[in-house]
Amino acid sequence: MSSTPPARRLRLGMPKRMFSQVLLMQVAIAAGVAVLATGLFLAPLSDQLDDQAMRRALAIAQTTAAQPQLAEELTSTPPTVGGPVQAEAERIRKASGAEYVVVMNTDGVRWSHTDPERIGDVVSTDPGQALAGHEVMEIDSGTLGRSARGKVPLRDADGDIVGAVSVGIEYDSVRARLLNAIPGLFAYAGGAMAVGALAAYVISRRVHRQTRDLAFSDIAALLAEREAMLHGIREGVVALDRGGRIRLLNDEAQRLLGIGDEVVGQPLDEALGEGRTTDVLAGRVTGTDLLTVRGQRVLVANRMPTDDGGAVATLRDRTELEQLGRELDSTRGLIDALRAQDHEHANRMHTLLGLLELEMYEDAVEFVGEVVGDHRATAEQVTEKIHDPLLAALLVGKATVAAERGVALWISDRTLFPDQLIDPRGLVTIVGNLVDNALDAVAGKQHARVEVELRAEGRTTVLRVRDTGPGIPAEQRELVFTDGWSTKKPPAHGKRGIGLSLVRRLAERQGGSARVAEADGGGAEFIIVLPETLAEPELAPQPGLARGPRLVPDSGPPHEAAVVGSTTTKEESR
Repeated sequence: MSSTPPARRLRLGMPKRMFSQVLLMQVAIAAGVAVLATGLFLAPLSDQLDDQAMRRALAIAQTTAAQPQLAEELTSTPPTVGGPVQAEAERIRKASGAEYVVVMNTDGVRWSHTDPERIGDVVSTDPGQALAGHEVMEIDSGTLGRSARGKVPLRDADGDIVGAVSVGIEYDSVRARLLNAIPGLFAYAGGAMAVGALAAYVISRRVHRQTRDLAFSDIAALLAEREAMLHGIREGVVALDRGGRIRLLNDEAQRLLGIGDEVVGQPLDEALGEGRTTDVLAGRVTGTDLLTVRGQRVLVANRMPTDDGGAVATLRDRTELEQLGRELDSTRGLIDALRAQDHEHANRMHTLLGLLELEMYEDAVEFVGEVVGDHRATAEQVTEKIHDPLLAALLVGKATVAAERGVALWISDRTLFPDQLIDPRGLVTIVGNLVDNALDAVAGKQHARVEVELRAEGRTTVLRVRDTGPGIPAEQRELVFTDGWSTKKPPAHGKRGIGLSLVRRLAERQGGSARVAEADGGGAEFIIVLPETLAEPELAPQPGLARGPRLVPDSGPPHEAAVVGSTTTKEESR
């Protein structure tokens, strides 16, 4: 086998680089336009030159026929070489640059001609129209060859036609003018094409810089890959132009934000409405991994400006992670309460064992009765005022956690809540968040107390949670409901600033409200109003029917109870 490499074949076709393709196409367009313009100009130019030559010949003929003595000389002298008609015609021919000036009588006999030998002969072309009184312009061939001709009648002083005047312009001169005009036209066309090529080069260089010298096929592939990537990833992507209008929205962003393709092209404020989510995406709130709440979803947003003045924002769904974090916090609280109960239970068993060893049987019975009685009293106090089992179980569990943290959890004397909730889980979330926040606010303070008031006004639920903590300044009472706002250090599993925002959103979703004020005697008081959350009396669950978790007696310390089947959400926002 030969080691000589095969010869490379010459391949003709479009270049692959976009710069070369754009330049070649634009140069081709400029050249095509120049050629087309030149052709369109040359096409009527020949007819225009012919028309100009015929009109010039006609004008010379009219001027000649207007000479007052010419008609008299035609009728009074014979057609001779030295006659006055020949002399006048030759003078006019030389002065005007015409090829010939022929004066004839009504029989078509020449009285003048460029060739003197033809004087006295009949003209070679029909002068009938001119002798009939018409002016004629034509391109015709005669004894002197092809020429542009003008013929007019010759009249005497009385206006009678006594002959005709025929003037010819050499047609070769007309063709020469046309040929002489072509180089100039080509020069103009070449100049225009050169300017077009230069402009094409400048534009192509700009395209080259903006597209980074990608081929058209590469751009098409990138667009296809971009569409597949944007609609396949599990993060929401929102692209904005420099005017703040939505330029692109992938499927995940539509799902997370609860909007559709119809918002593309709309301003961000118009598409999403006012709120923290809009402020974060618009760049009015800066930072990384910014928390925001949209509907029932907790989102983490990041925004990156682009070179054209726009921006691209990414959204991640953190709802499930936040739920897991709150459940983890709740579980830790219950574990701490159980650990305290175990410690107290060991102390009580040691006390009971000592009483039995000292044979103080009556004191042992009384001690056991007090422990069990206090526990039952706590559960009974809650269930007497709150008939909904989920809420009752939640508050008994919170009482256990409060006791372990040295906080008194009170149920207000004004509390009286029926078992008529349509959707108790939402209210459980609200109560759990507010009680946890209140416990955090008063923990470690003397005479720490949290009071819960829950009552029904018709079908409306009114919830008040008061604490004896430091309270919330008036200028911050709206900020506490803002996504991501918090004065606490974030927990290990994530960030703070979501709980109170969710409380307000849950309330507003049901047509209610959430606000904070100063409690009597200091501290904070959260007031939640939830209309249409209670069922009509005839639709309320019948007593005795199980609907949720139940309280299970335990041998724990006073004011403590265990909650079975309850999942309490917790998110600290202060």
